[in-house]
Amino acid sequence: MNYLGEIYYVGLLSAAEYHGAAHQRSQIFQVVVAKNRRPIRCGKIKIDFIVRKNASKIPTQNRNTPAGIIKISTPEITALDLIGYARHCGGINNVATVLAELAEKIDSKRLVAAAKLSPIAWVQRLGYLLDLTVKGDKTEGIAAYVKNKFPVRIPLMPSNSIKGAKMDARWRVLINAKVEADI
Repeated sequence: MNYLGEIYYVGLLSAAEYHGAAHQRSQIFQVVVAKNRRPIRCGKIKIDFIVRKNASKIPTQNRNTPAGIIKISTPEITALDLIGYARHCGGINNVATVLAELAEKIDSKRLVAAAKLSPIAWVQRLGYLLDLTVKGDKTEGIAAYVKNKFPVRIPLMPSNSIKGAKMDARWRVLINAKVEADI
């Protein structure tokens, strides 16, 4: 991607795997890009490209691989991307499982900085899931950030009905799905 001059970073489940948080090895290598690209195959590996318009502003880390140096998303951005692109990651239950494993790598101050680069709905959902799956104070900073944004109520699962859903007051998330992390 570098030789093409494309902005990219390894993200989602592929980045989680680099951070030691992949519950199961992903069958697809996931790369986040600024512009649409078709999926490609490289030998037995399928590479999916997920579009994030502000990919150029996203903090990354360089990692050495046998094929060279690649850019991967930070643990904090990885967590937010997992929430934002949950359908690319095996659904909300798989995301919760990966988040539980990724949480130890997340720095709460860097999480607030990452939250400012992401839609507020992603931050709300992430806060709710981290509170659900991880003990500790990882979410204090983003809770204050969310509170200052005066967010609207959002469903945990946008594709599910919100009829009869209870609301989590801290995150203003309508709980319209039962989350079961496999930990």
